[in-house]
Amino acid sequence: MTYAIPAPPTYTLTIAGSDELFPVHRVFCVGRNYAAHAREMGKDPDREAPFFFMKPACAVVPANETAIDISYPPMTANFHHEIELVVTIGKGGKDIPEAKALEHVHGYAVGLDMTRRDLQLEARDKGRPWEFGKSFTQSAPIGPISTVADIGHLSSATISLTVNDQGRQSSDIDKLIWSVAESIAYLSRYETLVPGDVIMTGTPEGVNAVVPGDVMHGHIDGLADIVVRIAK
Repeated sequence: MTYAIPAPPTYTLTIAGSDELFPVHRVFCVGRNYAAHAREMGKDPDREAPFFFMKPACAVVPANETAIDISYPPMTANFHHEIELVVTIGKGGKDIPEAKALEHVHGYAVGLDMTRRDLQLEARDKGRPWEFGKSFTQSAPIGPISTVADIGHLSSATISLTVNDQGRQSSDIDKLIWSVAESIAYLSRYETLVPGDVIMTGTPEGVNAVVPGDVMHGHIDGLADIVVRIAK
């Protein structure tokens, strides 16, 4: 096959304990999936149907315990961190029953949904899409994937983020409003999932701004930590 222009790169994530890479197809993000975060964003935390937004594959940046740099993005003065449990999909499907949803999970990782909060809130208040606030290059640093074959499934685990060694976010993934299985099942009713899809499951309370030079340390019990620095 001959392409008219150079083919775009394949974006990948590392897998803990393996030389293999996970090719990223799409990134789905669950919005407001912790009650306390919903409240801090001024929204009712009742268990309404989940909603999703997307990030491009180029948002993904492989991260690990050795600090990596990401750029402070243009056109924002309020760049926020959101620590999240990340789910990678290893088996596709549509209309997946909740009872079988975890069979489609390849693994889990620690991730950051980096957000141009001022642009997101402006769009929200005007009833416009969130793309400029959420869907941009390097907006999803994600750590090494721990496979289900190695660690099984996570149901309860501390999730936390520090910035410059000061605590910012701390909760437990058992506080997800919509569980991993429920999110997969619901999403698969609207979009056929395929291997390589990634789901970011939402962030707990404590989101806040970072500036150039800040160092973020993300942690979820049982998974590899990530350290991400905002480049000066």
